[in-house]
Amino acid sequence: MQKSRLLLLALIVSVCHPACAAAQTPADTSGRLIVMEDNDKFASHDDRHYTQGLRVAYVSAPLRAGGDWDGVYNWLAGNMPVFRGADRKREYEWTILGQSIFTPTDTAAITPSHLDRPYAAWLYTGIGLLQDTDRGAYHTLENAELLLGVVGPAALGGVTQNDFHQFIGVSSALGWENQLHNEPAILASYERKWRFEHPVTENLSADVIPELGATVGNVLTYGDAGGVVRFGHNLAADYGPDRIRPGLSGTGWFDAAQMKGKLGWYVFLGMQGRVVGHNIFLDGNTMSASPSVDKKTLVADFVGGASVFWSSSVRLDFTVTQRTREFYGQQGHPDRFGGIDLAFRL
Repeated sequence: MQKSRLLLLALIVSVCHPACAAAQTPADTSGRLIVMEDNDKFASHDDRHYTQGLRVAYVSAPLRAGGDWDGVYNWLAGNMPVFRGADRKREYEWTILGQSIFTPTDTAAITPSHLDRPYAAWLYTGIGLLQDTDRGAYHTLENAELLLGVVGPAALGGVTQNDFHQFIGVSSALGWENQLHNEPAILASYERKWRFEHPVTENLSADVIPELGATVGNVLTYGDAGGVVRFGHNLAADYGPDRIRPGLSGTGWFDAAQMKGKLGWYVFLGMQGRVVGHNIFLDGNTMSASPSVDKKTLVADFVGGASVFWSSSVRLDFTVTQRTREFYGQQGHPDRFGGIDLAFRL
């Protein structure tokens, strides 16, 4: 990670620590900070398309029943068929900062090919509401999320990428002058997961987690369906690693009370299919003319990885994603990138 990002993360941790500790509920528990990094270099030799993603998030401790946050959940439950069920636990997830960067294949060209995806980046923050509900034979996890930010030069994609390339001694990407224009960005999502667990031995189990969701906004609009299969120990503590959108859904949900012992681990395989109505990073700006390509409506991600954690104190995830082609005329093999997540209790 480039020097500027390391300094930024250090600043976020130092500022967030006291603020997050003051906001935790109940007082004798604490939330967690999650740092997520996606990069194509983790899983391939490419430096193209979705080439870099960073997200820093805070996930609260379980919220106190009857507290201030319950009003938001209860309003949604009273007006929509969401966040219902009596045997439930709730947390919120605050995306402190996120940034995603996209480039064409040939970053040495000052004027990129009109047949390749354009340069683009978006910078965002937002909030998500999480609810785990015990349904008896299975559990569900609901996630409603709102992200706000900006697409275009103000998202600092060119600065971030070229500063990093300069730091590691790699040639700069030369076409950022042709990126998408500045545009306010909004993305709203709702997803639901169902977790069915089956014991294998006294200490090991497997589970299946199907999911359905929808996302709308001027950044992305799509419907998704997919699922994950996991094998390991202490699976009940979560529903899989947190992920950066778009991709196989993940959240920062974690419930250490469901663990048997301090150590947990699992390996997983998953798939998500998306029906894409809009993707600003391919369709171009919605408010002005800009570079664009003809996107594919059906896109799928195939993922695999592993997770290891020690109670809620510390956790490390590694994920590899293979993404099908996203636009017509896309050359070469489908995109592949890796993701590393580090979470620790504050």
